[in-house]
Amino acid sequence: MAAISSDVIRGYNDTMILYLLLEDPSYGYEISKRIRTLSEEKYIIKETTLYSAFTRMEKNGYIESYFETAENGKRRTYYRITDAGRNYYREKCEEWNLTKDVVERFISENNLVPSKGE
Repeated sequence: MAAISSDVIRGYNDTMILYLLLEDPSYGYEISKRIRTLSEEKYIIKETTLYSAFTRMEKNGYIESYFETAENGKRRTYYRITDAGRNYYREKCEEWNLTKDVVERFISENNLVPSKGE
C-alpha cells in the first residue's frame, strides 16, 4: 500500500490535529493513533512531527495543554483547542478547498500524462 509523503501533507498536520480536538481534548498517543486509523494507515504521523506541531500551535495560541493523571497513575499532557484554534482550523479548511481545486486542474483523472499537442 502506498503511503502519503510527509512533504505533501506537512502543511495540514495542524489542521488534522485541530480537527481531532474540536470535540474533546486528547493526548499525543491517542491523536497519533486516531490519525493513523482515520487515514486507514495511509498516513502515520511521526512522534517528532506531532510534538513539534503541539509546540508550534500552543505558541500560536491555537491549543492549550494541561496535565491529567490516568487510571494507571501515569501523568499525561492533554491538549484542547482554543477559540483562535477553531478560527485557524476554519481558515485552513478554506485554504484546502482552494488548494484542492487548483491542484485537481493538473491531475489527470486517468493518471495519464498528456502527449504533446493535446
